[in-house]
Amino acid sequence: MSTPESNQGKPPRPSAAPPAPRQIPAPRVLPESQAYWTAADEGRLLVKKCKACGEFHHYPRDVCPHCLSVDTEWRQAAGTGTVYSFSTMGKGEAAYTLAFVTLEEGVTLMTNLVDCDPSTVAIGQPVRVVFKPSEGGHAVPMFTPA
Repeated sequence: MSTPESNQGKPPRPSAAPPAPRQIPAPRVLPESQAYWTAADEGRLLVKKCKACGEFHHYPRDVCPHCLSVDTEWRQAAGTGTVYSFSTMGKGEAAYTLAFVTLEEGVTLMTNLVDCDPSTVAIGQPVRVVFKPSEGGHAVPMFTPA
């Protein structure tokens, strides 16, 4: 136990400032993902589908990771899925929940769960896409309980 005598000569401990709300950094936009970010600004979630093998894939890229075909196209996703896994970091206003969400189209993407109490999130929970502004950049697709 601390006594006044044991604290002599030591500076007082500063009280911790409350955490600031989390800011979303602007995404890095590459030429092959420009359509994805433009659609996000319009409130639409796109995924890539390979015309050669028929598989959907995410993160957006020109080459299909399943068969290496360059014959891919953008498709509008339903914007719904389920929580595959999640983890909450930080405290108070600065807390955020990272998650892997599996979309109806079958792809799993890393995202944030927002506008919910992290203590109520569960694996297998249905979620839907929402778009959050970033710091000076494109809107970022995130998910909230459906």
